[in-house]
Amino acid sequence: MRKTLRLPALLFITLSLSGCGYNAMNAGDEQIKAAWSEVLNQYQRRADLIPNLVKTVEGFAQQERDVLVGVTEARSKVSSIQATPEMIDDPAAFAKFQAAQGELSGALSRLLVTVERYPELKSDANFRDLQAQLEGTENRITVARKRYIDSVQEYNTIVRSFPTNLTAMIFGFDVKPNFSVENEAEIAKPPEVSFGQDD
Repeated sequence: MRKTLRLPALLFITLSLSGCGYNAMNAGDEQIKAAWSEVLNQYQRRADLIPNLVKTVEGFAQQERDVLVGVTEARSKVSSIQATPEMIDDPAAFAKFQAAQGELSGALSRLLVTVERYPELKSDANFRDLQAQLEGTENRITVARKRYIDSVQEYNTIVRSFPTNLTAMIFGFDVKPNFSVENEAEIAKPPEVSFGQDD
């Protein structure tokens, strides 16, 4: 009698677990880790370009010391953060990392705006090559972040949806942090366009 009851009970448990979402959560977690690794890879690529970029600009525009120091300090701050796969489970560490990367992006933007004042630098082959590599890397960062965002959205949907949220609670699957827009109000403003004469 016990053997005849075990088989249906085992079958019931197996069927109920197949719809619990456990495997989907594990697969989603792995996808997020892979996407995160690619984000880090592209940020590292950008960080590796910065010393050569600063050195090239410095050769032409030594008077722009503040801008160059700002880029170097922002890169140093980014490098000081230990970016690990565990960071995606720590919203505070994730936010700190995102803020540091945002500062570096801002510093690089200021540097490239400054470069506009130096036509001889803009015509330098080494600078043009570095600028093209930086632009390509920024595009790769955008794509990598998009893949990460999509992976997190899919995973978080599973973790928060019923009945898989019950499995998530039992096995400790928490929602993952995602990239956010810190200056949303600034981005929403239309850009100011000026058609003034060049100096």
